[in-house]
Amino acid sequence: MAQAKKGFLDGAYKVEDPDATKSLYRDWAATYEEEVRNNGYVTPTRCATALAAMAEDPSAALLDLGCGTGLSGEALQAAGFTTLDGSDFSEDMLAFARKKGLYRNLVKGDLNNPLPARKGDYRYIAAIGVFSPGHAPAAMIADVMAVLPKGGLFVFSMNDHAMEDPSYEAEIERLIAAGTAEMAFKEYGEHLPGRGIKAFVIILQKL
Repeated sequence: MAQAKKGFLDGAYKVEDPDATKSLYRDWAATYEEEVRNNGYVTPTRCATALAAMAEDPSAALLDLGCGTGLSGEALQAAGFTTLDGSDFSEDMLAFARKKGLYRNLVKGDLNNPLPARKGDYRYIAAIGVFSPGHAPAAMIADVMAVLPKGGLFVFSMNDHAMEDPSYEAEIERLIAAGTAEMAFKEYGEHLPGRGIKAFVIILQKL
């Protein structure tokens, strides 16, 4: 695929603190979907397809963390999930998600703070295109596993840039070693072909 026109996407991998990330996504909201689609963004579909293959009840409540404008919600709905709630730190992004009518509830939430969920609220949780040093910390993986019920599934992606930060893999390995979670699915594949970036799709299951 030929490299697409540059925009905010290049800057997204350079911000390293929460305030700069919030400013970026505020300014990017209106053109976000066009830019990532033009770069062949396939991770939402990869994550949704993998989760649907393992989910016993697609009608059970699913929390879409970092839902942005709702691209992940579109993929999850297309994969058969029918009860979606979403959360994002950008009110500007959420405004676009609301217009789609995909979500039962949408709330503003910062992934560096407590999750907008209590233990047992959700059978499934997704964080698609969320993990990066300036956005969601590695500790959030443990936070998600803590609120999932036994057997619950957490699907998330780790792109090439995120994999450069060893804290994410270390946290996954820690949870598995502690008997909190098991690796139910892991696959490396396309993320943003227009930028030559790939990603792991990972599903952890709560033990």
